[in-house]
Amino acid sequence: MPLTNRRRNMIFLTIMLSCILTSMLSTALTTALPPIIAEFDVSAAVGQWLTSGYSLVMGILVLATAYLTARVPTKKLYLSALIVFTVGIGMDAVAPNFSVLMAGRILQAAGNGILLSLAQVILLTIYPVDRRGSIMGIYGLAVSAAPIVAPTLTGLIVDVFGWHMIFEALFVLCLLLCGLTLFTFSDLLETKVQRFDVRSFLLCAIGYTGFLLGLGNLGVYGIRQWHTLLPLIAGILGGIWFIHRQMHLEAPFLELRIFRDTTFRTAVLASMLTYAVMIAASTLQPFYIQTVCGYSATVSGLVAMPGSLAMAIVSPFTGRIYDKMGIRKLFLIGSICMWISSLLFVRLQLDTSMVYVACINTIRTIAIGCLMMPLVTWGMSKLTHIQMPHGTALLTSLRTVSGAAGSAVFVSMMSAVAAASSGIHGVQVAFFCISFLAAAQVALAFFCVRRTK
Repeated sequence: MPLTNRRRNMIFLTIMLSCILTSMLSTALTTALPPIIAEFDVSAAVGQWLTSGYSLVMGILVLATAYLTARVPTKKLYLSALIVFTVGIGMDAVAPNFSVLMAGRILQAAGNGILLSLAQVILLTIYPVDRRGSIMGIYGLAVSAAPIVAPTLTGLIVDVFGWHMIFEALFVLCLLLCGLTLFTFSDLLETKVQRFDVRSFLLCAIGYTGFLLGLGNLGVYGIRQWHTLLPLIAGILGGIWFIHRQMHLEAPFLELRIFRDTTFRTAVLASMLTYAVMIAASTLQPFYIQTVCGYSATVSGLVAMPGSLAMAIVSPFTGRIYDKMGIRKLFLIGSICMWISSLLFVRLQLDTSMVYVACINTIRTIAIGCLMMPLVTWGMSKLTHIQMPHGTALLTSLRTVSGAAGSAVFVSMMSAVAAASSGIHGVQVAFFCISFLAAAQVALAFFCVRRTK
């Protein structure tokens, strides 16, 4: 039965509201981390798992979304994911300790991973071809703007009401959205009976989790301790077994052979580097401003605001620049700006002006605007329609987990150096090492991208 325009627009409104809320929460805690860490008396290396663990679970769940979309009726799947997300928020609103807070974040990430992937499929299905461009443009702008604005907004909320208010307000909004979804949604996508490759999914989850846990513990325990070696070995073995299984399955869980395409391979590697630098810097900056320099969460949020506005302005134009000039110039400009901003962060001192920090952060966010969506568009340009779902899952999952790894490694590094020396020295060393990742991205852009449109 065809959808009426009114019903279609109500579904679009529901999707937009739910995705804005879930996207905001993916970055909202970067500003709130210092007061949360102080309240629960945990280290920065432990506290950062609220963001990196969130990204890890999202990265894993993205891999299962293609199966769930084809197997579970649309309304039931979307509502279930939203309920899981809402339960996670409710747990965090009343969390008595860090463990409950972390469990709530895991539930939020599980719901968010399904919602964001499912939303795009629904919108591309319910709207005709001649309207998809404008609809996806509105959706993309809203979803990308939400996590940019979130740190500034949460900084104000934390100082005025406390960090619990972030989850309390979102919990009420999510309950309303669950009711709206119940009345507006219907089963929009076709379903079919198909087998879910549980073994491949578990192997991939073990590979991701083990590798990330090992890297996160590296800065705290060193390479020789079992806390580091055991998860690293489990992650590497799980990853090798997963790759071997995919290469020998007639219908693989993920088609890894698409990595033979140079464009896709380069785009994935570049996206992973971008996310590692982006999430690590976004997590370290509030620690520097609030914990090291002693400023409030509001100041931390206000420092992030110019960069947020700059990225919101730049992002809509990068698609047009890509269409006219190709990826090489955008890739080079974005990578060089990312590298320069990382080097400038190394020069931070206790008495550094917050205006200076805001300017550096603006350079970094402009770089992200030049890199994020153009790399995805370029990476997918050579894939066939059959390869596209596998390419999307691989790129989204790998860059999300790479961001989590960047946060885990460099926050652990900062904590270890700070314990042996001082907080400002820990921040400087972490950003110095981050600059090497950014330099590798500049080299990738310069040597691995041809001068073609």
